[in-house]
Amino acid sequence: MDFIHTTLAFIFVLGLLIFVHEYGHFWVARRCGVKVLRFSIGFGPLLFSRHDKHGTEFALSAIPFGGYVKMLDEREGDVPHELLSQTFNRKSVGQRIAIVAAGPLVNLMFAVFIYWVMFMTGVTALIPVVGEVQQNSPAAIAGIQSGQEIVSIDGKETQSWESVTFALLKRIGDSGEMLVGVRSADASYVENKVVAIHAWLVDLEQNDPLAVFGIKPFMPTLAPVLGDLIESGAAHRAGLQKGDRMLSVDAKEVTEWSQWVAIIQAYPGKTLDLEIERQGQQLHIALTPDVVDDESGKRIGRVGAQVWVPNDFGTDNQRIVRYDPLMAASAAWNKMWERSVLTVETLGKMLIGLISVNNLSGPITIAKIAGQTASYGPEAFFSFIAYLSISLGILNLLPIPALDGGHLVYYLIELVKGKAISERVQTMGMKLGMTILLAFMILAIYNDFTRL
Repeated sequence: MDFIHTTLAFIFVLGLLIFVHEYGHFWVARRCGVKVLRFSIGFGPLLFSRHDKHGTEFALSAIPFGGYVKMLDEREGDVPHELLSQTFNRKSVGQRIAIVAAGPLVNLMFAVFIYWVMFMTGVTALIPVVGEVQQNSPAAIAGIQSGQEIVSIDGKETQSWESVTFALLKRIGDSGEMLVGVRSADASYVENKVVAIHAWLVDLEQNDPLAVFGIKPFMPTLAPVLGDLIESGAAHRAGLQKGDRMLSVDAKEVTEWSQWVAIIQAYPGKTLDLEIERQGQQLHIALTPDVVDDESGKRIGRVGAQVWVPNDFGTDNQRIVRYDPLMAASAAWNKMWERSVLTVETLGKMLIGLISVNNLSGPITIAKIAGQTASYGPEAFFSFIAYLSISLGILNLLPIPALDGGHLVYYLIELVKGKAISERVQTMGMKLGMTILLAFMILAIYNDFTRL
């Protein structure tokens, strides 16, 4: 079921963003008087197609990793004399630039639209209150303490853990000082802490910036009460039920869910004496955790039980960020711009070696994140779609032949020189661009498999 859920989420996300991208090319091409022959989502075997009154074929194909808009062009075959004015190659260089740039730019504007709607309806933000501070970490050395809220980083307001993480990522590769504003729970003033950084996050692959910083977010504790049980799990076999509260294990008191999980994991295959409370009565039950291997190969215990989470859990540690339509538009634009700049800076730092190429992600990672965010709810899912749309837009603007950005470079050169680059040079560039893209795709997919 998880595989089906992940696959459907992946197809929806990828199909939507490909449609948005290609529709940008299509819409501007039509406005520039170019005849569009085919608008395709996907490649390979045709699943569905229809023609509109203009003769454009709208197609859906079996392989969802891309799409294209095929326009009438003399370079791709003979064109009847009466249709020459509708060919792409006969349009002005300015019109060709507009058509090619429309795809990635619409991706960016689509992200702005999603953020705009989210900011108007209200975005749930986890208040960045520090939980644990690791000894001798950059945060501890700077004097940041548990219970303080991080209100700004380098002068930029941080209303959520997402914005804190984003601010930390912006400093990748930097050395010097980071200014962190914190406020204690019982104080109305902000203290500015100076954090010393050196080659920040360099060579740290797939690391959580918060962990490198030396802090863990504050999380309210969950009571040791059972939620749903797996029928084949040890808890169900032992007779435990949803709603049971753990009181003690082998006469040791249990007060938090994390404590209960730690005990279960520490005693794989060992029979434990549980004291539980069920509907006001105290019972004793013998439970033997199943023996499983964790990601590192270590044997741990598992019972197949989820925690019961009350509906109002964590609400005291959340804030709703909501704006009127005008302010929401400004906030949405700023968020798109910041993430676009971060994407460009990250790619640049990857090229000069400050960030490992092992951080590249391919379709498998995208599919996993799509499935995960879809299960978290609409807010997380559409936030992921917006960020992926930004990434798609920025990547397509890169000056690599075979991408939109490569074509834009050709047209800008033509605009300056007054004549088009020769077909031979464009063909050579296309082959080079395809080789570069193929190499990056293979590396990204390889990274995906290593993460599995």
